[in-house]
Amino acid sequence: MASRHPKLFVIGLDCAAPELVFDTWRSELPNLGRLIARGAYGRLRSCIPCITVPAWSVMTCGKDPGVLGIYGFRNRADYSYDKLSIATGLAVKDPRVWDVLGEHGKRVVMVGVPGTYPPRPVNGVQVGCFLTPGTVSRDEAGEPRARIFTYPPELSAEINAWAGGEYPVDVKDFRTENKADLLRQIYETTAQRFEVVRRLMRREAWDFFMFVEMGVDRIHHGFWRFFDEKHPKHEPGNPYQHAIRDYYRAVDREIGTLLALLDNDTSVMVVSDHGARAMLGGICVNEWLRREGYLALAGKPPASPTALDKLQVDWSRTRAWGEGGYYARVFLNVAGREPQGVVKPKDYERVRDEVAAGLKAIRGPRGEDLGTVIYKPHDIYRKVRGIPPDLLVYFGDLAWRSVGSLGHSEVWTLENDTGPDEANHARDGLFIYADPQRNLGGRELEGLEIMDVASTILAHYGLSVPGDMQGRRIAL
Repeated sequence: MASRHPKLFVIGLDCAAPELVFDTWRSELPNLGRLIARGAYGRLRSCIPCITVPAWSVMTCGKDPGVLGIYGFRNRADYSYDKLSIATGLAVKDPRVWDVLGEHGKRVVMVGVPGTYPPRPVNGVQVGCFLTPGTVSRDEAGEPRARIFTYPPELSAEINAWAGGEYPVDVKDFRTENKADLLRQIYETTAQRFEVVRRLMRREAWDFFMFVEMGVDRIHHGFWRFFDEKHPKHEPGNPYQHAIRDYYRAVDREIGTLLALLDNDTSVMVVSDHGARAMLGGICVNEWLRREGYLALAGKPPASPTALDKLQVDWSRTRAWGEGGYYARVFLNVAGREPQGVVKPKDYERVRDEVAAGLKAIRGPRGEDLGTVIYKPHDIYRKVRGIPPDLLVYFGDLAWRSVGSLGHSEVWTLENDTGPDEANHARDGLFIYADPQRNLGGRELEGLEIMDVASTILAHYGLSVPGDMQGRRIAL
């Protein structure tokens, strides 16, 4: 890849599915289609776990989740049983590509890249991500005031003004049965994001610009069953059958307005952190652990689905417990590590293997083998920092989510205990690169990994890649 280009524009589409962009709707996405036709593209294998947090930090740091010490949206803050911390930008201790670029005098602009709230000083501009807890607060008199969600701080009030008073960093609730309101929110937040991006593109001097649109993820989770004929809850002819397709078209049109603002000396990169797939149901990880004698409650099991933190766990008789989510995190209650640990260190591997084998053997509603995949942190990460799960579990290789509540009649469920959710994440995101000075001929790339993006960005500027970055430079 040539290093002569002084500028790079990175379009992030959270959860964008490669099969939809590269195949199913490619002819209906003219702007992305032109980038693909003149550039190079391919599937981008995500990290483990393939979820927004930590995937975007893995992408922009070039390091795996173990090295970063980030294993999900919430992580254990210590070895107690109930203290979890949200992985905001403060959890990211390693430099990201824009930090390296800034050190080399490059001016950077980031909008909505997950892991950028609270904002940090950069050589340029940073606008916080979907983890921003609102962009407006109220004073004692009830008057609205801008929260600080940008660097420089004074930009926060300005962006709120651009948005008519309050800039939306995300939809308010994507797990809802009110699909009409959800669809309205997705379009409105997307329009606001692209408007902010356009204004900053025009006004700011920049060498590197990166933004992430979360709407793709939200529409997948909210509407996947409506378009996917293989989804178990699909209803042919439903009113939202084309909602996802139409939204992809709308995003492509918005992308077209951004490409029109670029000069002929700016390369473009389009990336997603993971893909999407139909969610068939959930596996009740703590229900299974209780029934198998690994998790003990102080009282009777609940008669209806109840979150684990609402129940009294008898930790003196508990050997393992789990967390719900798009994948399961299972923890062992280890003597000398947890406050009331009961698994002796000498028995740790035996018990962990026993639990893993049992989870992998869980069958579906028809007695089918789910194809569950289980990982041990030290087997998949270069280093293991922070407090990782003892097991990372992809139920049905992500066709089934992890349900953390107890009180279910079976160890599987067709309903989500945290609200309606129609899709899980898939292992592969997408990668597109286009150079206005070179026709790469629509070459399809293979073997791409999410950690490769950071190294490839630095190589674009002719900068050496730090030795502790794990990704490789993509040959373009």
